Amino acid sequence: MKPIINHFTDNDLYTFTCMYYILQKYPRAETEYCFFDRHRTCYPQGFDQLLREQLEHLADVVITDEEREFMTRSFTFLPYWFINVFLRGYRFNPNELTISQDEEGHLDIRIKGKWWSTIMWEMPILSTVSELSHMLNGDIEKYNIKTERERIREKGQKMLSNGLILGDMGTRRRFTFAHHDMAVAELASLYHNGNEWNGKFIGTSNVYLAMKYGLTPIGTMSHQLIMFEETVSGVFECNYNVMKKFSDVYDGDNGVFLYDAFGDKVFFNNLSKRMAMMYKGLRVDSGNEEQQIEKI
Repeated sequence: MKPIINHFTDNDLYTFTCMYYILQKYPRAETEYCFFDRHRTCYPQGFDQLLREQLEHLADVVITDEEREFMTRSFTFLPYWFINVFLRGYRFNPNELTISQDEEGHLDIRIKGKWWSTIMWEMPILSTVSELSHMLNGDIEKYNIKTERERIREKGQKMLSNGLILGDMGTRRRFTFAHHDMAVAELASLYHNGNEWNGKFIGTSNVYLAMKYGLTPIGTMSHQLIMFEETVSGVFECNYNVMKKFSDVYDGDNGVFLYDAFGDKVFFNNLSKRMAMMYKGLRVDSGNEEQQIEKI
């Protein structure tokens, strides 16, 4: 079976921004990630072995000169050494993975090791599980690229003409890499075709696709920074402490904070004026958007 992941930067931007934060604040931290399937999916027997084969392939996937040049040019908030020395030397380590499957077909995936290293596995694992599932279920054989392209263009036209602001963050849940690539390409082409749209296509969280199509890579941080900090400073102080540490690391850049890791009440009770002035926005990721905006 041919490899599913072939590009080092076929990953979300926040993976790299969080990795740099970890190197600065918790370089010795050990973590363990566990795959949690909300639907308790029963995968075909042997799925764990196919998944292992795919992920072991990543040991040979390294950052290219083109990717490093794009990141250096686009991510001025990340230092030169991080992109051109550290990431150049980074290698995926399959020894950090434990993958198994029970008799009913439920998957058990665990990633254990240094936090700065293990963080790179999240997106490749989720996107590979998704694509491999569709492959084994026969969904890809039914795929009609012409029909899908037309459907995406129709949806894109509706969203842009009605004033929606759209950003792609579909890496982890994609049908296949090829489908994701095509969808981003179509939306980028549609938005830049000279029409005066009421809405916007602001970019993609996928660094490789942003590079390929000349888009803005989007994303700042993930919930895991606050979740880890809770084990260090407790639930009532973790938001404040991450805000302070994150702003120290990025000196005011990446100024959108993900505030709902432990609910909005915990966050707002601990939000200081200083931190409110240090950040330019909050990312609404749960709850009713209108209600959350009123609270903010």
